[in-house]
Amino acid sequence: MNRRTFLALPPAAAWAVAAAKEKAPRGAGWKPLFAGGAMTGWHPQDTRRPNTWRGSRAVRMDAADATRLAADEAGGGEYWNGPEGKAANIVSDERFGDLELVLEFMVPKGSNSGVYLQGLYEIQIFDSHGVEHPKTSDCGAIYHRWIDGKPAGGSPPRVNASRRPGEWQSLYVRFRAPRFDAQGRKTENARFLRVLLNGQLVQENVEVEGGTRSHMPVEEAARNPLMLQGDHGPVAYRGPYVRALAAEGGR
Repeated sequence: MNRRTFLALPPAAAWAVAAAKEKAPRGAGWKPLFAGGAMTGWHPQDTRRPNTWRGSRAVRMDAADATRLAADEAGGGEYWNGPEGKAANIVSDERFGDLELVLEFMVPKGSNSGVYLQGLYEIQIFDSHGVEHPKTSDCGAIYHRWIDGKPAGGSPPRVNASRRPGEWQSLYVRFRAPRFDAQGRKTENARFLRVLLNGQLVQENVEVEGGTRSHMPVEEAARNPLMLQGDHGPVAYRGPYVRALAAEGGR
């Protein structure tokens, strides 16, 4: 698929997106989170780390070093965390509950990032091209939790749908937030209803009992922010777009 193609999905699907760079998904209710060519509405998770995120017109894998990213012009709609990828994680000012999310990402060779729904539940972003038996640390996985110094749970992707490093890749998520009763006690865990990586189903109806490893220091709640990981290596994102998830018979 051409690097300027966003996501190829069945046209009958309500969440199908336009097959053109930097266009919103088709259908009503989608909201851009990198609006107006700027990262207003986002803040660094840790102000002690450098916030080197910036927009560019064209991000690419560095021709001189396949483990780094490079860009020519500033001010475009492709946002990246710098050549070395040691930036702060960035957190949306807005908080979200049940949602649909679409975005694109690019990683160079060996790089690593993550998309944290509600700042707690990570979809792994990783250079997993060519991996025969993907694990919970591979691209498209629901990352494992970390309990008593050991990994616990998680959900590896059903298939390895990863493209080569340096290529734009697409992610689509349908997410259901945890539920709470009137006293604030959790009655249902968060759930990834559906995750597509590059148009292929990699997760379906996956329950998450709590925050995955390296999550934000926030409590589970009906609404929480989105976090993009920026301190594990170079990564670029474009989109993201979100909209509230319509009810699906309680699931």
